[in-house]
Amino acid sequence: MKRQPKRIRRKRSFFILLPLLAVILASCSSSNQHAPGNNSLSPAPSQTASPNVSTDPPTLTPSPEIDPIRQQVEQMSLDEKIGQLVIVGLDGYSMNDDTLQMIEQYKVGGFILFKNNIDTAEQTVSLLNQLKEANKKNAVPLWLSVDQEGGRVSRLSSMFSNTPSAGEIGAADDLTYTRNIGRAIGNELHALGFNMDFAPVMDINSNPKNPVIGDRSFGSTPEAVMKHGIETMYGINSQGVAAVIKHFPGHGDTSVDSHYDLPLVNKTRQELEQFELQPFIEAINQDVDAIMVAHLLMMQIDDKQPASISSSVINGLLRDQLGYDGVVITDDMTMGALLNTNKIGDAAVRSILAGTDIVLVSHQTELRLEVIHSLKAAVESNTLNEQRIDESLYRILRLKQKYSLQDAPTPSPDIDQINKNINDSLQSRS
Repeated sequence: MKRQPKRIRRKRSFFILLPLLAVILASCSSSNQHAPGNNSLSPAPSQTASPNVSTDPPTLTPSPEIDPIRQQVEQMSLDEKIGQLVIVGLDGYSMNDDTLQMIEQYKVGGFILFKNNIDTAEQTVSLLNQLKEANKKNAVPLWLSVDQEGGRVSRLSSMFSNTPSAGEIGAADDLTYTRNIGRAIGNELHALGFNMDFAPVMDINSNPKNPVIGDRSFGSTPEAVMKHGIETMYGINSQGVAAVIKHFPGHGDTSVDSHYDLPLVNKTRQELEQFELQPFIEAINQDVDAIMVAHLLMMQIDDKQPASISSSVINGLLRDQLGYDGVVITDDMTMGALLNTNKIGDAAVRSILAGTDIVLVSHQTELRLEVIHSLKAAVESNTLNEQRIDESLYRILRLKQKYSLQDAPTPSPDIDQINKNINDSLQSRS
């Protein structure tokens, strides 16, 4: 087949060229493969298709996958974003105007309940359902949280059989029993409508003078706390409840109750890594949902700021050195360890800047409002930029998505069945 001069071929119409190319490709003429000037041809479908060259149509590069969480972050207002950075307490056994304002005006990310909010199972379900009903107009479902550790820290003991303390669980040293207790705790919480538990405690009970940890710890060694803490965490998670381990970087070797004053920890980073941090490191390796940071002054890491507002502790130790990219929550910001020397609004801003995602403000409406207003003012003054907020918001929404949070009402629980589950777990000890 004789090649046409290039100037003539280019005048051919597209519709004439297509059948011509088909004939040329089918014939695979050797004269075409070696014609002079072949490399100067247009890179459209080649007339020199050798057996080693694919004639398949080119593969299109797929468009980048859309991240729905990132899209949601971009669509949220500043008030909605700031609200997600806060979990607050509430007053009484039912919805009131202050609580409604927290939802409708300030779009808070969630609530924590204490014994003065919990009476009966029916009342607790009703209160949580009221919170969810009020939140339905908002873009993001609520965290509904509580401290349910078992033992002496049990908010639900008035309605259910109590579960043993961590100290008792650790002493039994039966991992199946431990997992079953964690599952029973998760089951009772889920049945009432809770979706987050500030448990288990990962502190090591290494100081007999410690006034606040004691039998809330699984034991006096990293190994005991590690294995029973992780099993309890798994049990809670299995019932659709997010577990928040505490109190990073370790509250065990203290002699001061942080509810009232600021404990000091005078350990080097190496000493912490060899002891206090071991359970937290293992929990990070096991994809823990969230970590609570304590109000402790870590003298060898940051001797100026409590851990809960220290960039050296949160961004430096927890995120950079230990590689944790999950949700970080402060201990209650209304505790004496923080408020004795800090204004709560300033402390909340510093905590977010230090790497925290959620600040916990359990008591007093005026303190809750001060935190929210201070966070917004910090953004407006460029002290806190919106990109930093978006980082935390992404982690929070990712965790809410993991547990498929929604504001649908919880049905009345079967108290007898829940107590049977607890009793069965108690009987599973070998």
